[in-house]
Amino acid sequence: MSPQIALHDPVFRAYFWIVLISLVIGGAVLGFLRFVLKKETASMFKTYRSWILIAGIGFIVVFLGRIPMIVGVTFLAIYAFKEFARASGLHRDSWMTSAVYAAIVTVGIASVVSDPRGGEQGTGWYGFFVAVPAFAIALILLIPVLRNRARGELQHISLAIIGFVYIGWMFGHLGFMANSRNAYGFICYIIFAAGLTDVAAFTFGKIFGRHALRREISPNKTWEGALGALAVAMVLPWLLRFSFPFFGAWQLILTGLIVGIGGQLGDLSISVIKRDIGTKDMAATIPGHGGILDRIDSLVYAAPLFMHMTGYYYPLR
Repeated sequence: MSPQIALHDPVFRAYFWIVLISLVIGGAVLGFLRFVLKKETASMFKTYRSWILIAGIGFIVVFLGRIPMIVGVTFLAIYAFKEFARASGLHRDSWMTSAVYAAIVTVGIASVVSDPRGGEQGTGWYGFFVAVPAFAIALILLIPVLRNRARGELQHISLAIIGFVYIGWMFGHLGFMANSRNAYGFICYIIFAAGLTDVAAFTFGKIFGRHALRREISPNKTWEGALGALAVAMVLPWLLRFSFPFFGAWQLILTGLIVGIGGQLGDLSISVIKRDIGTKDMAATIPGHGGILDRIDSLVYAAPLFMHMTGYYYPLR
């Protein structure tokens, strides 16, 4: 991945036009609803403007190349964990949060550097990348021992481990995919598909939603929205097969299931945490979307599942 390669890569250029046309169509639809049908669309326009910003920043980071992509994912993970720590109260424990920040940076480093022994082909140190959680959890568990504390430590330990594994390591797979041979196809697809599936769940839920999916966890999500999103996710791999032309039918089906089910599980998992701590959004960083973590939650599940599924069938590097 590099700017020179991106300029001539047909997959990157295809996604640029797909996203640009999608945003133009979305803007036209909102304009029609507001100025022709006289509908109230202020909140939707706020969300739409944020989508434009998200898409622009995303394309710039991917365009700049492998290391900027990994660094960008690492910074997103750090900021998302900061939101999680503040919402859950873990931010008051500087020892625990410092350990998690260090572990997240380590995930980024493992994605950038190569195996010093030369035992792995390509860039990125996969063996260390998959081992980072063991070292991170060991460090987190060591902190109460170093501080000679026992009371009230279990909650902080649990929050720190969940925060690192869920946000730092699972989401970090998106950065590690920058090392793959088909980096543009994998990264552009998983980001676009996760975002479009989120939009599909919202749209189908608004139009057809009658039955709550999990009322106590996410009251606004419906079975109709979830099934509509799954249907879109199952069709996308076939429509965007140029992203991974070497995939067979079975891999395309698995890709649809990973995004359609895994993405929604990521959203629901964050909702469980938010409902338990009594907040609607982790933060208000992105107008119309909530916090960074609220925006990347579907990728937290989809990215690692997709990467390991792909790695099982084909060499990533």
